[in-house]
Amino acid sequence: MSIVVTGATGNLGRHVVEQLLEKVPAEQITAVVRSEAKGADLAARGVKLAVADYSAPESFDGLFAAGDKVLLISGSEIGNDRVGQHTAVIDAAKAAGVALLAYTSAPGSLSAALADDHRGTEAVLLESGLPYTLLRNGWYHENYTEQLAPVLEHGAVVAAAGEGRVSSASRADYAAAAVAVLTGEGHENKTYELGGDEAWSFAEYAAELSKQLGREIAYSPVSVEVFTGILTGAGLPEPLAATIAGVDASIEKGELVVSTGDLSRLAGRPTTPIAESIAVALKA
Repeated sequence: MSIVVTGATGNLGRHVVEQLLEKVPAEQITAVVRSEAKGADLAARGVKLAVADYSAPESFDGLFAAGDKVLLISGSEIGNDRVGQHTAVIDAAKAAGVALLAYTSAPGSLSAALADDHRGTEAVLLESGLPYTLLRNGWYHENYTEQLAPVLEHGAVVAAAGEGRVSSASRADYAAAAVAVLTGEGHENKTYELGGDEAWSFAEYAAELSKQLGREIAYSPVSVEVFTGILTGAGLPEPLAATIAGVDASIEKGELVVSTGDLSRLAGRPTTPIAESIAVALKA
């Protein structure tokens, strides 16, 4: 029996594997990677590697074994057939008879186009009959703290979210929830709505940046259309820019406020404050 993590060398996957190594022997972990080179450091620590790619469904044939617990981390390439890619993994898991398939989804309240692939994948997973866990991850701190260069250059946080609030958390927080499900019991056929303990507004985010930097960072709210134009002007493809701006529209509606407390309960600790992630990013 293995705990299998797809996308194991991605931003979230690495956090999951690192935290799994703190709880289970390395030989019980299988990291699914697109190339052995990407996972060489994990293999050196005793983690098993399996080479597979969401874009090559046949690469998942025979990858899983009966009794495995699988974490399907959603594909990150928006605009591709992510539902089809995820379905290939689910089909392979069903054929093998895995004990549990956990999927990193999006909040149930999110109506933005970004959620469509997640809802589609959830439907496929539920129809498969596999024991499942839906990890409906909210927004990540790093979506903002890893994009600080233009904010620092222009002295402004620009968003189309109005006064909306976000219950974001760090990748490490969401990884801790996934690890709790993969190493624990009683999570079969459960749905967890995951988000940070404290929601924040973009005005508060700008104020925290100002405090830590010692200079003013303003919040400049704009329309969805203007924000889409800003993103395309920065080089993003128009469909991706529209998707990102659409999430801001959902934030303004309150769709990324998650108040269940599921994340901190699964992680067994409070979630990481946005101020802490800002501090880490500024030091980097």
